[in-house]
Amino acid sequence: MREYLLTLCVTAAVTYLLTGPVRKFAIVAGAMPEIRARDVHREPTPRLGGIAMFFGLCAGLLVADHLTNLSEVFEKSNEPRALLSGAALIWLIGVLDDKFEIDALIKLGGQMIAAGVMVVQGLTILWIPLPGIGTVALTQWQGTLLTVALVVITINAVNFVDGLDGLAAGMVCIAAAAFFMYAYRIWYSYGIEAAAPASLFAAILMGMCLGFLPHNMHPARIFMGDSGSMLIGLVLAAGAISVTGQVDPDVMKLFSGSERNAVHQMVPVYIPLLMPLTIIAIPAADLILAIVRRTWRGQSPFAADRGHLHHRLLEIGHSHSRAVLIMYFFSALIAFGALAYSVNAASMWIVLGVVFLSAIGLVLLLLPRFTPRAPRWAERVVPPRYRRRRAAAAGDEAAQEAAADAGEDEDEERVPVTVGASGVNGATAVGPRSRAR
Repeated sequence: MREYLLTLCVTAAVTYLLTGPVRKFAIVAGAMPEIRARDVHREPTPRLGGIAMFFGLCAGLLVADHLTNLSEVFEKSNEPRALLSGAALIWLIGVLDDKFEIDALIKLGGQMIAAGVMVVQGLTILWIPLPGIGTVALTQWQGTLLTVALVVITINAVNFVDGLDGLAAGMVCIAAAAFFMYAYRIWYSYGIEAAAPASLFAAILMGMCLGFLPHNMHPARIFMGDSGSMLIGLVLAAGAISVTGQVDPDVMKLFSGSERNAVHQMVPVYIPLLMPLTIIAIPAADLILAIVRRTWRGQSPFAADRGHLHHRLLEIGHSHSRAVLIMYFFSALIAFGALAYSVNAASMWIVLGVVFLSAIGLVLLLLPRFTPRAPRWAERVVPPRYRRRRAAAAGDEAAQEAAADAGEDEDEERVPVTVGASGVNGATAVGPRSRAR
């Protein structure tokens, strides 16, 4: 566990430290597209955050290769090399898209090629457990098609949900945490070494997301872009393929009896990993709804719009930060609920807990304009917006300042903000950013 923690910390540190220079590079390179109709942010914001995340991935793999226990993963398996080659290809395609806006079909073809590169190097689904049948061995073509489909769906699910500051990175980090706990349990508790690569991938993925989140939280200084969203989607899919399609469920010997009965009882455990969209169910639901909505209107499934789930949360009155937190809540509920169910599927308390937390989530959805207030004794340690005292006075002062600023703006000549200009605040410059969105 210490080596996994060290790998996670190194990945997070490299990603965090490189994101600042990458932001400056993105501004100089002009990777700051104009604000589109479907965008939520108000200022041109640099992309290419996936560059820092990719180098964080490389640093994590490099450190793991030199650790005593994790180095065995590289000696006994070719999966880390397969992941790195596929990630490099999908990252390159994402960088080109962040800069030049390449066609959606070209990106889809690149995603399929990246998945094929991993399949050629051994990262593929070999068998799947089916209820009432047992472990079904797949042919080479069946395994390849299933692997490519799983990678492409997961990449696009993560890409679709990347619409608010910190949303995609946070949701994938939650999914990776639940995934790591499951894979580590299989590897450490049952001694199945085939689950070690998946544990490593999940730890590195958590480090990539945690290192990038401080720069991406609202108001974001930089976006991960397609170079980041497609990259973390591929890493998540690679881990699920590794632990699900190559770990024989009968090896765990959790149940007595025939292999068919064992697999039948193991289905609740393996379904969340066989289909990683169950872990990231919110992005998957968003992807399916978007495809149905666009095709129903006669549009391309890849056409952009403002009908995503996070857009709907904003429309009903939730703030930017609260919409992100609500999405975090439901992602954690589904991911860790599935994890708890896989540990003890016979416990009724798990089902009751999930139902109770779901009810709390529904209440949060129905109270978009509710602002909690802290008790008076805790007002000194909470943000000003949660304080009861001086709320009206603060509002009056803010209104006066806004009126004064408006008066000054009328006298001054308005200067348009250009991308990459120096001396401007916010996400359009290297200097200090403005907190006003």
